[in-house]
This record gives sequence, structure tokens and C-alpha cells, in this order.
Amino acid sequence: MEVDEPEGVLLEQFSSMQTIDRDDLVQQMIRLVGENINSAAAKFYLEMNQWNVQSAVGAYFDLELANSTLPGMVFVRDVTVGEGESVPPNTRFVKTWRVQNPGPDAWPPGCVLRYVNGAVLSRTERVIAGPLDPYLSTDISIDMTSPAQPGLYQSKWRMSTATGSFFGDVIWVIISVEVAGTLSITQQFDSLDQLGSRPANHSVNRNPFGTPQQQVDTQFDQVGPHAADSVNRNPFLSNQHQGPFQ
Repeated sequence: MEVDEPEGVLLEQFSSMQTIDRDDLVQQMIRLVGENINSAAAKFYLEMNQWNVQSAVGAYFDLELANSTLPGMVFVRDVTVGEGESVPPNTRFVKTWRVQNPGPDAWPPGCVLRYVNGAVLSRTERVIAGPLDPYLSTDISIDMTSPAQPGLYQSKWRMSTATGSFFGDVIWVIISVEVAGTLSITQQFDSLDQLGSRPANHSVNRNPFGTPQQQVDTQFDQVGPHAADSVNRNPFLSNQHQGPFQ
């Protein structure tokens, strides 16, 4: 009886597996299944199948076929920290991605954004992201810290169901660590744009029902006695003809 090519390749790989080291078995299963399974899920299937890699892989694909409909996720854009943005060393920053559920189904409860590999820029390896209704977008943020040494760093993240199945686009954080990095400045723009602006209670309050002279008196009281010197003066008239409405 002939064996299909993919199945034959798997059987050939199974036949070469002689190790009993459990960490090695987990890695072997991940290599066979692909990046859609993480270490915890691989260990779960192996434990349920007495650490038999062939049986564990078979159980995994059987379950995946029974639950073949995974949520969808589309990367929209980097909200903060664009690709390759310069960051000073040892600088805390917030990385935010905007992602969308393209439908047709809502994300199930327990969906998380998970660190997959690359530079370790955050103390957390996952952040809760779901549920999310079809066709809606959401922003996902993670606190991060740039490495101490200058260089280009990238970190790979993916959405995952509560059972450990990855879905949707791969998303990245890519930063250039530089001594003269500007990120610490750009992330404070929202605060800086308030500096130098006049508070609302310093504006001139005119009385729309008062006489013209009362309006000038109000302005005079609020902005100081020297302000009247600049109110509609005619420089070609003598002092006795000078007045606020000349």
C-alpha cells in the first residue's frame, strides 16, 4: 500500500526519533507541527499520549480538524513606535498595534497576543486581547524597555486562542537603539503641546450687554493697566484727543 508523500515524510522523521529527553520531544513536535503550536500545547499533547511523538502529533491534527475554524486577525498599523524607530538605550516605551477582526466570527474569550521569539523587550509574554466582534478594530499595548546596547532589535508576536493555537497576521516590534534616539521625545508630544498655551481662565471675558466703555474697563482690569496704552490709539492726535475709541 502506497503512503502519501506528507505522511511518508512524517513517518520517516518519526523513525529517526530515538531520544527520551522530554524537552527534546517537545521541540521535535513543534518542528513537525509548525509554529501554530507552542511549547505548553506540545507538552500537553505529549503527556496525553505517554510522550509518544507520533501519537501526540496525530491527536493534535485530529483536534485541529475538528476545530478547524480559527478566528481571523489582520494587522492594521503601528499606532506607536513605527518600524525601525530610534530609541535611546534603557528607555521605557509603550508599543501599540492596531488589529482588526475581519470576521465572519467573533474572537472567542481568552484570546491573547503572545511573544513568539526575537528580542525580549517586555517583562510580559502575553496580553489579553479578546473577545472582539467581527469587522471591528482594537488597539493592543505592551510596556517595553529598550536594550542597553545600541543596535537593531526585533520581536515577533502573534495572536493566540486560549488553547494555544496561533491565528492571523504576524506582528512585529522593530526598534533601532541609538544614544541619540528620539522616541522618548515623540511619546511625550501630547504633553508638550500643552506648554506655552494660555489657560482658559486667562482669556478676556467681554460683557456683550455692557457699554463700549464697560467692555474696555473689563479688558483693562483683566490684562493689566498698561494694556490700555495699546487700545486703538491714534498716534497723530494730541494727548487731549487720545481716547480708547479714537
